Amino acid sequence: MSKRNKLFIFILTLGVFGILNTEMGVIGILPQIAEQFNVSVSQAGLLVSLFALAVAISGPILPLVFSRFNRRGVMLLVLGVFVISNIFSIFATNFTFAIIARVIPAFLHPVYISIALTAAASSVSDKEIPKAVSKVIMGVSAGIVLGVPITTFIASIASIDAAMTFFAIVNAVAFIGVLLFVPSMPVRERLSYGSQLRVLKKAITWHSIVAVIFVNAATAGVYSYFAEYLATITHISGKGLSLMLVIFGAASLFGNVLGGKLLSKNAIKSVMIYPFVFGVVYIFLFFMGQFTVPMFIIVVIWGVLYAIASNISQYWITSAAPEAPEFANGLFLTSGNLGVTIGTTVGGLFISGMGVRYIVVGGLLFLILSLAFILLRIYMYTPKKQISH
Repeated sequence: MSKRNKLFIFILTLGVFGILNTEMGVIGILPQIAEQFNVSVSQAGLLVSLFALAVAISGPILPLVFSRFNRRGVMLLVLGVFVISNIFSIFATNFTFAIIARVIPAFLHPVYISIALTAAASSVSDKEIPKAVSKVIMGVSAGIVLGVPITTFIASIASIDAAMTFFAIVNAVAFIGVLLFVPSMPVRERLSYGSQLRVLKKAITWHSIVAVIFVNAATAGVYSYFAEYLATITHISGKGLSLMLVIFGAASLFGNVLGGKLLSKNAIKSVMIYPFVFGVVYIFLFFMGQFTVPMFIIVVIWGVLYAIASNISQYWITSAAPEAPEFANGLFLTSGNLGVTIGTTVGGLFISGMGVRYIVVGGLLFLILSLAFILLRIYMYTPKKQISH
C-alpha cells in the first residue's frame, strides 16, 4: 500500500472516528449532562438513543440518495455539519436544544461511513481491500470504545463544554484533511436502486436484521449506562471511572482483532456461541458488579465481547446480502443503531422502574431474543457441513 493510500485511508478513518466519537462519547458523561440540564440520567440517555434512531432511519435511505454525488464533496458536507452541530452543543442552554444539535447531524452519519468503506476499498488492489476496510472499521471501534474514556477524562479534569469542544476539534481536523488531501471522487459506476432494494425481499435478510437489532440492544442497553452502573453499584467515579473506561476501550480494540479472526475461522459457530458467552458475563456482572476486583476482570472480558458484536453484526447482514454490499452496510448501520435506540430506551426504563443494577436483566433478555433469530437463520439457511467446519 503506497504512502498516499495510507494517508487517504487514515483521513477516512479519522473522520469515522470523529463521527462515532460524537455519537458515543457522551455515554461516559451522561450523569454530568443530567445534572447540568436538570434531567434524570434516563432522560439524558435520549442523547444516545435519539442519535441512534436518526442513524437507523437514514441508514438505508440517505447513502442511496447521495450515491450519485461526488464522494469528496459529500464527505466535506457531512463533516462540516458535524463540526457546526458540535459547536452548537457547546453553547446549548437547555436540554431540548442539546438534543436538536445532536439529532440533525445524526441523519448524515451513515452517509459518511458508507462512503468511507467504499472509498477505502476502491483505493487499493483487490488483494488489499480487506486490510483497507478493516482500518476504517477500526475507526468505528475506536470511536465507540476510546471516545468514551477520552471524553470522560476531559470532562473530569475540565468541563462538559471542553468535552464537546473535543468532538468539534476531531471533526474539524478530519474536514481539513479531506479538503487538503482527498482528491475529487466522482461516482463512475453504481448499482441501481431497484437491484439493491431487492435484497429486502429475502427472508434471510430480515432474520439477520432482527438478530443484529437484538444483539446491539443487548450490548448498548447495558453499556450506555456504564458510567452510572460503576458509580452507583461499584462505587467508582472520577478518575477511577476514566481508568475503567480506558481498560474497557483497550480490551475492545483487542476484541475487534479477535472478532475478525474468529469469523475467518468459523463464522457460523462464532455467531451462534456469542450470545451464550456474553450471557455468562452479564450474569457475573449482575451478581459481582459491586466488588471492585471482580468488576475489573468483568470489564476486560466485557470490552472484548462488546467489540466482537460489531464484527458479528456486520458479517451477519452483509453475508445475507452479498449482491448489494453498500446497501447491506447501510442496513448494518441501521440495524445496529436501531438496536442501540431500543436497548438504551429499555435500559432507561429498567433504571426508572427497578434500579441501575437491573439493566443487566434487560441485556440478558435481548441476548435470548438475538439467539432465537440467529438459530432460526442457521436452521433455515445453513448447511450442516458449513456449521461444523
